[in-house]
Amino acid sequence: MKEFDADIIIVGGGAAGMAAALTAAKGGVKTVLVERGDFCGSKNMFGGAIYTTPTLEVYPDFVREAPLERGIAKHNYALLGKNDGTVFSYDEGIENGYHAYSVFRPKWDRWCAKKAEEAGAYIVPSTVVTDLIKEDGKFVGIKTENEEYRAKITILADGVNSLLAKKCGLRKPMEPKNAALSVKQTLSLSKEKIEDRFNLDENNGAVYTIMGGPMLGITGLGFLYTNIDTISIGVGITLSDLNEGEKAPYVYLEELKEHPCLKPLLKGAEVKEYSAHLIPEGGYNAIPQLYFDGLVIAGDAASLVNNIHWEGSNLAMISGKYAALSALDAIKKNDFSAKELSSYEKRLNESFIIKDMKAYKNVISSIENNSDAFLGFYPEKINEFFAAFTSTDSIPKRQKYRSYILQTLKERNILKLSVDGIKIAKLALEAIL
Repeated sequence: MKEFDADIIIVGGGAAGMAAALTAAKGGVKTVLVERGDFCGSKNMFGGAIYTTPTLEVYPDFVREAPLERGIAKHNYALLGKNDGTVFSYDEGIENGYHAYSVFRPKWDRWCAKKAEEAGAYIVPSTVVTDLIKEDGKFVGIKTENEEYRAKITILADGVNSLLAKKCGLRKPMEPKNAALSVKQTLSLSKEKIEDRFNLDENNGAVYTIMGGPMLGITGLGFLYTNIDTISIGVGITLSDLNEGEKAPYVYLEELKEHPCLKPLLKGAEVKEYSAHLIPEGGYNAIPQLYFDGLVIAGDAASLVNNIHWEGSNLAMISGKYAALSALDAIKKNDFSAKELSSYEKRLNESFIIKDMKAYKNVISSIENNSDAFLGFYPEKINEFFAAFTSTDSIPKRQKYRSYILQTLKERNILKLSVDGIKIAKLALEAIL
């Protein structure tokens, strides 16, 4: 048998890959991470936040050492109409520390890569993996454009497209309804203006989850994160809706920035960076098989994203950690079979990752099938209600409320409203029970 070049080879230097590399290297085995970008983080993108508890599991010292932007203290939920909006806000108590922090992926990922290297992992940048090596039905390494590298176990963390998994028949091509394109801009704005406009104390940050506006009636949401002296703002829209629509993704983003509820917050901000990234939207029902002889799949490549809560980085980090722990167990036993590596799936099933994704397994499909109602009609009706509730124009309030109810029933009859209510109640019960 040919000698192995490494115990564990990891493909992809994103959140999952680097967590796997750090965990594996700490386990004392020869670990190699191959990244196609010039450095880890050069091609990565997300909304802008990491979550404290799961991050501490992988990087115990990150609060003290990592390049963080702001601690998230304000959570805002904006239901936008065409020209108006209703915004709900929750201010988080931070006496015991922040539950999340905004970060820049290039800075954050470089720090994570440094931690992996300090633990003993070898990181190979600017290298494209073209195929997997398979012998006698078992995966035993990778092929690059120029070389072959053999490993006892390979961890695929090569992102949502996971070309290697598709090429080897481990995963079917992703359906347009199960993927969203997220486009994001980083806007420069002074620290003082950010804190003034978003009503923030020093070092505190705010996040917006945005529904409606230019995305009324389609399966898409917007997001906004405050950093030290920049703002990250973007939208995520399913490929199926983009294919059926007439607008390019960046048009939705530009229209969102011009919405009256957001425009004053962004006044004078200049575009510093533009990025785009695919996000797996299929949820629990789209998770592929995760383990094979000599190989496991983690992070976005495994469709491990909880879109209801905009959670991806934390699921990626923990899945990368679990993938490495299962690989370490297999190496100790000198058993690289799928049966032994199935402990990876067991770890995931016992964690919050699969439990949360299972709880929401039907939400995305239900929203997609009823996007005109849940992402169009109801956000607009909520804004219409508050318009009637807050206006003082000498029209009796009872008359306004009656008119509102009659107009609502005219636009969506009692049967449709009842069916919508049953669907929402069913989804809520699935999430709770």
